[in-house]
Amino acid sequence: MPSRTQDRPPFDPSRFLLARWSIFSILIAAYMLVFFHRMAPAVVSGDLMRAFGTTGVALGSLAAMYFYIYTLMQIPAGILADTLGARITVAVGNLVAGSGSILFGLGETFTQAAVGRALVGLGVSVVFVGLFKSNSLWFSDRHYGRISGLTLLLGNVGAIASAGPLAALLGFYSWRTVFVALGVLTLLLAALTLLLVRNTPEDLGFPSLREMEGRTSHARLQNPWYQELMGVVRARATWPLFWVDFGMVGSMLAFVGLWAIPCLRDTQGLDRGAASLYTTLALAGFATGSMAAGWISDRIGYRKPVIVAGSLGYLLVCLALALLPWSAGASGFLLFFLLGFCAGGFIVTFASAKEAIAPNLSGMAVGLVNTGLFLGAAIVQPLFGWIMDRGWDGTLVDGVRIYGTGDYRRGLLVLVVFAAIAFVGSLLVKETRCRNLTVVD
Repeated sequence: MPSRTQDRPPFDPSRFLLARWSIFSILIAAYMLVFFHRMAPAVVSGDLMRAFGTTGVALGSLAAMYFYIYTLMQIPAGILADTLGARITVAVGNLVAGSGSILFGLGETFTQAAVGRALVGLGVSVVFVGLFKSNSLWFSDRHYGRISGLTLLLGNVGAIASAGPLAALLGFYSWRTVFVALGVLTLLLAALTLLLVRNTPEDLGFPSLREMEGRTSHARLQNPWYQELMGVVRARATWPLFWVDFGMVGSMLAFVGLWAIPCLRDTQGLDRGAASLYTTLALAGFATGSMAAGWISDRIGYRKPVIVAGSLGYLLVCLALALLPWSAGASGFLLFFLLGFCAGGFIVTFASAKEAIAPNLSGMAVGLVNTGLFLGAAIVQPLFGWIMDRGWDGTLVDGVRIYGTGDYRRGLLVLVVFAAIAFVGSLLVKETRCRNLTVVD
């Protein structure tokens, strides 16, 4: 009987590159929408308060509904990525997210909007892990840090679009129209994913990446998924990475994704368009920081120093935001950019997690670490709102609560606490030297 290798057609490098980048492009488009959904509530926060008559806590809970579901789904997303692969996992996720976005846009009550937001969180929760699983199979290990950074850089284009460009778009269309249109676009991506994405090079008749490099392919799952999952959960090397993402990116996304624009409006007197420039800059910093961190890590051959540097920088920026007398203008722009740029160091945690666990379990490892990120955001958004409501003096403008500078400074101290957790976690990260610790080549 001919071997599997003998059954393959001659290897065509140009066809392989076309397939790899086509798959990456479709999945990255879905990931850009993930970021848009994640950050958009900051820009429409006033519209949501007005439409549903919400308090700060209720608004925080509505925005965080996405994060609650996303958090709960990260480990299941890893299991799905390792068993079903990216194609089915991301296609179904886009179908659910698109339906949720349409419901969110059409919802007439707070409950309907919350259900729509929850469905969006459920659907997009599988995209990130599916994309990173696909990257691990279509891109070489030695370039994983850089491709991870590129992934975050492009993903953040969606986040940037949810700030300034969305604020401008809302001058012509209602927030409801925007989210319905976004839902339709997500449904189209679901169809493209199902039609064109494939899980591995072998699914299109190519050899695996390791075979192309003259090495043996990684073994597939040997045990039932729940046994493999327990091995990932028990691995000590994954938990410091979990806490880095919990404290650093969780708090950054919670602030930039909801409370930053109200903060700039109430403390600096900026309108929505002007305030969105600061969140856009923070997201641009996050994108460039992620790209730089991945490139530097691959270049120097180490993971831990990049993670520690990012965590320490983030802690210092949070202290500056909470305690120093910054204002709109140069100091504010600088602090917001650095907030995102330093947080971008988190991208190396996924490469580190992938290298600390058996290669066939990379989806579960990334899912576990990513759980920390969204658990942090899910806690910080309503906690920030609760602190704001405790100090609110009753001021309302067009149905929107207005908070004082002291309220926001107390809220920003939450970011400081979470940043400190991230920094301690970074000190406990195990160095992999950019190679998988479980494989002997």
